[in-house]
Amino acid sequence: MAYQTTNPYTNEVVKTYENATADEIEASLAQAQKLYKQWRNDPVSSRIPVLRKLAQIFRDETDDLAKVLTIEMGKLFVEAQGEVQLCAMIADYYAEHAEDLLKPRKIESISGDAQLENHPLGVLMAVEPWNFPYYQMMRIFAPNFAVGDPIVYKHAAITPAAALAFEDAVKRAGAPAGALKNLFLSYDQVSTVVADKRVQGVALTGSERGGVAVAEEAGKHLKKTTMELGGVDAFIVAHDANMDDVKAIAPRARLYNAGQVCTSSKRFIVTANHYDEFLESLKAAFASVKMGDPMDPKTTLAPMNSRKAKEKLQKQVDEALTNGATAYYVHEPIDSDGQFFMPTILTDITKDNPAYGKEMFGPVAQVYKVADDDEAMALANDADYGLGGIVFAGSAEAGAELASRIETGMVFVNTFFSSLPELEFGGVKRSGFGRELGQTGISSFVNQELVVKREHPNDNEAGGLVLPHKF
Repeated sequence: MAYQTTNPYTNEVVKTYENATADEIEASLAQAQKLYKQWRNDPVSSRIPVLRKLAQIFRDETDDLAKVLTIEMGKLFVEAQGEVQLCAMIADYYAEHAEDLLKPRKIESISGDAQLENHPLGVLMAVEPWNFPYYQMMRIFAPNFAVGDPIVYKHAAITPAAALAFEDAVKRAGAPAGALKNLFLSYDQVSTVVADKRVQGVALTGSERGGVAVAEEAGKHLKKTTMELGGVDAFIVAHDANMDDVKAIAPRARLYNAGQVCTSSKRFIVTANHYDEFLESLKAAFASVKMGDPMDPKTTLAPMNSRKAKEKLQKQVDEALTNGATAYYVHEPIDSDGQFFMPTILTDITKDNPAYGKEMFGPVAQVYKVADDDEAMALANDADYGLGGIVFAGSAEAGAELASRIETGMVFVNTFFSSLPELEFGGVKRSGFGRELGQTGISSFVNQELVVKREHPNDNEAGGLVLPHKF
């Protein structure tokens, strides 16, 4: 696996990096394990100042950090700035709330004075993707740093500079050696790290294929895992939806980050009474995008992350069309060697089409026509994935009722999808399992240790069991 920065707008190879050696991996794991042993008995409060400083670094250096993302994976500079700011929010959130979220929980029990204590679990392995290089790392780092779990991580092969920039920011915030270590690993080396007895948990965000491979390796060695593996999220336009609101949000839901978002709306499921109007408005929005230099504030659609990704998406579209789908709209080609994919709208996708239920990671919208809200729910749930979703209905209450019927991890009603530190993030089905962020996220890799104490033994004991009555 070649770790290499290639600007997808200019196609310039900026820098190539060497893979980690076996000695570097061993040294990193040994250092992380040593730190875990120290942190095991340190209070959460001892780590909070580092998170506060890290948040400040991300705020103070927003533009410099954002430029790394724009050069490396083509993200619009303004969107990259937003990602950096979100990272600061996440670090601040756990600095503010970690002590409370991790405090012991009292349990009423006849056994004695019982409580669940939250202790570090141990060294974690993180495998993270290229589409939000800082945010994905902050999502796993901030809560687990507060817990006291050191992390070694493998970032995407096309975003090595972002991986190093994040690691450097953590060091400059005052984190001790071993708290977070980037390793440029091959696939075989990932398996070696996961199998290492010092590693107690694995967090992965990425493709289904990658998740299956890592989860299989983790399962063989009984390592706890969280997996976020993408989705085919539905954007449902109910029969009573406010179309002005729908028109304002639908294009953003598909084109943000060039459509390279696990939670972006990929299937637009529209009731018949709105279908024609919806298609016309989406076409107008797709036609109006400005493709160009992602550093230019006038640019509204960035290139895709790589030539490989662009070619994969084109193959998916071609296969859909060959099998009966209709290209309702394809943007006119532009004069650029950048890895731009022309925004495309596909209709008439039947269940036997290979595109049905498949994730298209780029600016391609699949639009489905349904008779009513019930048919919309059935179509939304006819998928192997369940990560997020959006519902537009005549009222928030009506939309929430529909949202509760969708088999997915997250649904937003009458609004754009958002990721915030207080909101749990994760999915069901083949979109993965476990949650990151929020209260659940900070609990994903903790040892919830039960401690029961009494001044003297309970006289209702028999064979190691505490019984409610004497024999």
